[in-house]
Amino acid sequence: MLLKRFKVFHNFIKSSRLMTKRYTHLEHKINVNGININVVECGNGDKSLLLMPGALGSAWTDFKPQIENLPKLLPNYKIIVWDPPGYGKSIPPKRQWGLDVFHNDARLAVDLMTKLDRPQFSIIGWSGGGITGLIAAGNYLNYVEKLVVCAAGAYLVPAEVKAFHNLRDVSQWSPSMRPPMEDIYGPERFVELWNEWVDMLYTFHEKNDGDFCKREVKMIKAPTLILRGRKDPIISPEPMAYLRDNIKNSRYYEFPEGKHNFHLRYVDEFNKLVADFLMD
Repeated sequence: MLLKRFKVFHNFIKSSRLMTKRYTHLEHKINVNGININVVECGNGDKSLLLMPGALGSAWTDFKPQIENLPKLLPNYKIIVWDPPGYGKSIPPKRQWGLDVFHNDARLAVDLMTKLDRPQFSIIGWSGGGITGLIAAGNYLNYVEKLVVCAAGAYLVPAEVKAFHNLRDVSQWSPSMRPPMEDIYGPERFVELWNEWVDMLYTFHEKNDGDFCKREVKMIKAPTLILRGRKDPIISPEPMAYLRDNIKNSRYYEFPEGKHNFHLRYVDEFNKLVADFLMD
């Protein structure tokens, strides 16, 4: 009986350690080019993976299931998730907008990974972070090993401008979408920041023919996995098809019932697809 109790206790301790290991992460700030960037690190592998959130997003709002579950699928990777400058806990500074906003983020991301002594890395970029990832992969060929781009395109089409216009009034958002952003920014700054984002898209549409990174896409050499939700109400099929047609070493997959945040709804399927691609 005593031996049996010891084995039960031993298995409990072993299980607890595994759970602790699964959820272990380090969150801290690192100064990059004078900006204190908030990062979450998990995993202990020699290879490196950077996760890039979308509009107004942070590590925890956009990639919590990946922080918690990807390390066990990618034991060879150190996973780093950042809050882009002006988002999440990377405030100050105030977010700076303009036609160079995604290019500035891409440069800063490369400098961040270099400062972390991980200058060769792969990327998972979702939504706005996907645009940044495309630019990083196209402009910094010697840095980006593999790219996963989710719910993002190389350019903006009128249907997408209309979709974001319809989302401008945050009071019409679902109750599940507003609170995480209001918790981070406060209700007033959240509204202000979201309107700045939508205004920025109008600027791209009117002054740059909607072009985010067509030139960079054609320069990408890294193996690329393109993921789209077939029922995404925001991102149109055309700009993502452009990626498939212009990135030579690419794979394309659609989540049949997926919307814009399919990586949060179909966590297991998404994580396995990504892990298989990165481990291949």
